[in-house]
Amino acid sequence: MRTQVAIVGAGPAGLLLAALLEQAGIDVLVLERKSPDYVLSRIRAGVLEQGTVDLVDSIGVGTRMHAAGLPHTGIELNFDGDPLRIDLAERTGGKKVLVYGQTELTRDLMAFRAAAGRASVYEAEDVALAGIDTAHPSVSYRHEGETRSVRCDFIAGCDGFHGASRASLPAEALTIFERVYPFGWLGVMADVPPVRDELIYAHHARGFALCSMRSKTRVRCYIQCPVDTDVKAWSDEKFWDELRRRIDPEVAEAMQTGPSIEKSVAPLRSFVAEPLRFGRLFLAGDAAHIVPPTGAKGLNLAASDVRYLAEALIEHYRDKSDAGLDNYSTRALTRIWKAERFSWWMTKLLHTFPEDGTFDRRIQRAEFEYLRGSVAAQTALAENYVGLPV
Repeated sequence: MRTQVAIVGAGPAGLLLAALLEQAGIDVLVLERKSPDYVLSRIRAGVLEQGTVDLVDSIGVGTRMHAAGLPHTGIELNFDGDPLRIDLAERTGGKKVLVYGQTELTRDLMAFRAAAGRASVYEAEDVALAGIDTAHPSVSYRHEGETRSVRCDFIAGCDGFHGASRASLPAEALTIFERVYPFGWLGVMADVPPVRDELIYAHHARGFALCSMRSKTRVRCYIQCPVDTDVKAWSDEKFWDELRRRIDPEVAEAMQTGPSIEKSVAPLRSFVAEPLRFGRLFLAGDAAHIVPPTGAKGLNLAASDVRYLAEALIEHYRDKSDAGLDNYSTRALTRIWKAERFSWWMTKLLHTFPEDGTFDRRIQRAEFEYLRGSVAAQTALAENYVGLPV
């Protein structure tokens, strides 16, 4: 088999890249080690920057996103009961974010690909990359009991943190930057109306809390917890009671609760692997970097990676120029590190760190007070939240 670009991973990054390249007439093959149902069962974030929305629109997949998505022009921070609304639109010249679940975006991209008659190979086992430092790389995999090999010009590793792409590289080829946080998020999804029209990020002595949503009738709420928390030890009633303790009493009183339809613990980490290019292999999305979800940057960073990589590959085939490919890693990492900084800052401001003493807690409070009294500080938060320029 032969293709121009082999894309490993059929999450939103891989499917977005495939659509952008195929729109430009470039032949691609998409491989995914899990089934479509499994991919759609993964619970992920749902805050889209305007740049991500524009990218989805550019390939003609935005109809359902705009119909079901919830535009947000602000967010609320709550620090030990003191509220502060950050007006994103006012601080950024009218910019906003769109709340639309990553699972739903993946579903839209799958449907778009199927409608165009472009098949992806799901349940591709034992994926292995070869020849990435040559002009003729290849990807082998086993599917339906048969081992197959695909020759290609380039490989895009969009297969996540635990995927085969980054793992295929020798350790000495990578520089890893990582911080693993000493806590996780216990998250619950339930079919009840959101307590507010905007997200609420709360700091409390008992730990962080987040009131988010997926639609006007479905919420996704989180509380900070030990990373080794046993989900089975948390009944729905126990979760909602703890969430109420950590948010503003008026909000807690107004909150509607219901049975969970999903409950899980997500560990938090900051992670970057450099560089993002190794010969004919390019890493994008979670294969290259992870951010704590506090800043809502994970999917949006993957989308900007894909934008840069698609532009570079199109330039290669259309203009016979490798300038974009040569600059891809540097260009993407510049934006990645800014998002890593913002996500770390939000995490540090709003969470309770077990190693922190009284001095650290007072610094957190001073940071919040500075934010509350400074238009410049609010503008900086808003600019990062809605998305820095791509």
